[in-house]
Amino acid sequence: MRLKTKLVLAITGLVFIIAGLLSLVYVSQLLHAAVQQSYDTNHMVANQVRFALQNALENGLKGRKVDPNNPAQLRTLVAEALRDDDALKSVIDAGNHYSVTLFDVNIADAQSRIMLSTDPSNEDKPLPVRTNYDQLRDEDPISLMREVYGPPKVFDVVVPQERNGQPFASVHVGVRTTLLRAVYAPRVAEAFTLMGFAAGSALIAAFLLSNLALRPLEEISMQLDYWTPSIEGSGDTSEAPQLDMAERVSTKIEQIGQRMRNVEEVFSALKENLDQILGNLQDGILLFTGDGRAVLVSEAAYRFLHLERDNVLGQQAREIFAGSTVLGRALREAFDNGITLVKEEVLTETGRRIQASVDFIYDDHTRLGLGALVTLHDLESVEEIESELELSRRMAAIGRLTAGVGHEVKNPINAIVVHLELLKNKFGPENAPASRHLDVIDVEIHRLDRVVQTLVDFSRPVELQLHEQDLRTVIGDVLALAAEELSTRNVTLESRLPSNPLVANVDADLLKQATLNVIENGAQAMPEGGILRVVLEEDRKSAVLRITDQGHGIPEDIREKIFDLYFTTKVGGSGIGLAMTYRILQLHHGSVDVQSKENRGTEFSLRIPLAATDWGRRHLQPVIVESSKGFEA
Repeated sequence: MRLKTKLVLAITGLVFIIAGLLSLVYVSQLLHAAVQQSYDTNHMVANQVRFALQNALENGLKGRKVDPNNPAQLRTLVAEALRDDDALKSVIDAGNHYSVTLFDVNIADAQSRIMLSTDPSNEDKPLPVRTNYDQLRDEDPISLMREVYGPPKVFDVVVPQERNGQPFASVHVGVRTTLLRAVYAPRVAEAFTLMGFAAGSALIAAFLLSNLALRPLEEISMQLDYWTPSIEGSGDTSEAPQLDMAERVSTKIEQIGQRMRNVEEVFSALKENLDQILGNLQDGILLFTGDGRAVLVSEAAYRFLHLERDNVLGQQAREIFAGSTVLGRALREAFDNGITLVKEEVLTETGRRIQASVDFIYDDHTRLGLGALVTLHDLESVEEIESELELSRRMAAIGRLTAGVGHEVKNPINAIVVHLELLKNKFGPENAPASRHLDVIDVEIHRLDRVVQTLVDFSRPVELQLHEQDLRTVIGDVLALAAEELSTRNVTLESRLPSNPLVANVDADLLKQATLNVIENGAQAMPEGGILRVVLEEDRKSAVLRITDQGHGIPEDIREKIFDLYFTTKVGGSGIGLAMTYRILQLHHGSVDVQSKENRGTEFSLRIPLAATDWGRRHLQPVIVESSKGFEA
């Protein structure tokens, strides 16, 4: 079935249903109106008859003696008075001619026996049993239709006549449903005629509307041909003309939709790559549209401006740059005044030096503003990175030098040890004083050998055994290993690990060694005991392990030397532990930071990059983690 035929049938059916429902409502309202109008008319007739009845009783019983103890005599006199009163009969006849739905009029006494009727054969007979007309008025439309168009039936409109507050007589006006139907039929015919006219008009309108509605589809199809050249280029053009216009348009739209989905997939991939690049940038980047709304914000920009990630995109520049900070005020003034900033150095409240640049982008031809680009550069971070690079180069040079020196020194030491043993054997017991000197030389030579061996081990290239590990498990193993030793030193170990997995690509053994070195240093810094806190948490794309002790702190003048090889302030210390920790974190592309206050304690922060596969997921496996552990001696 063609679309045009469907539209004609749908519009015609819809209009027909609406017209039918409206006609039914109209017919039901007409029927109610006819019933109510008939009631009003016949009720007026009944009141006129009751008024004439009252006059007839007054005139007919005037001057007559009535025995109050003889009801039969009273009824006979009343019936004679009614039947002899011409005015009453005239009123009844007039009502019969006035109401087209009136069937009969009966006047009955208190015992429901007819005293006067339009049908003389009913006089002195009981009233026929009829339903009160009020019940017909209260019927719902369906029941009312059933009563009117059902078997013939007579309903009474009753008006009572009282005497001394007691029922004395009543006027009954009968209304026949066939007469009511005859009055109502012309109006119903008009309603159905209107319904038929509406259906015919709907059919004509459906044809016209279908033509008008389908005419733009041809134009739409021509426009879609521009966007779907594959239809023409496919080589199969025999099938297209045979399709209905709507089907052809639907096919073209589907092809455009497929192309848009393909473009959307490419755009999503590009957006993910862009987000990853922006996330790895150390500089803050913000891109604004011509009306000053942010459309691109890098991860570092949130840190520079202390912004919440959910409330930045789409906001105006004045809303993003807070006037309560030095950096925010500088950027806001540049935006408000349209001033370009070129590597402007801003000193923040915390003492950080930020290099800010604001570049306004204009159209080359119209010179209209297209947007603005804000870049934020942390000068201190650059200096720190340069310092770390320099330190790494120096450490690499020292490592190479140490390896060479260790190799060159190791061989002479081995030769000295061998010849020393030979010399000892040649000295006999009679040369005891000389033997003591040889023993001293032997001890020092072995000590020198251990130092050289340490240098060789430290400078030897380390082959990492990298595997994806949940850092909670790795740190948990270290805590379990150190717990017993810390308890003997009266050190209470408190730990807090996250509930979600933190997966990193690490060498678990080396990372355990680095962590254990820092924990042991923290315990040694508290000879009288105390609390050692170990906290593992996530910070963006890295995991941070914070180890805090309550020792005496590290003096500021030696704080930069603690990671140097062989530097130590402890009696009997080797000066290798922290240097090895620093090297292990470097091998994992991480970092070690230390914050210390004298007489208050020291905090080491070990930052470890999370695995790339863990950035977009969490909850690999449920792991039971103790929130804190306490050990007392």
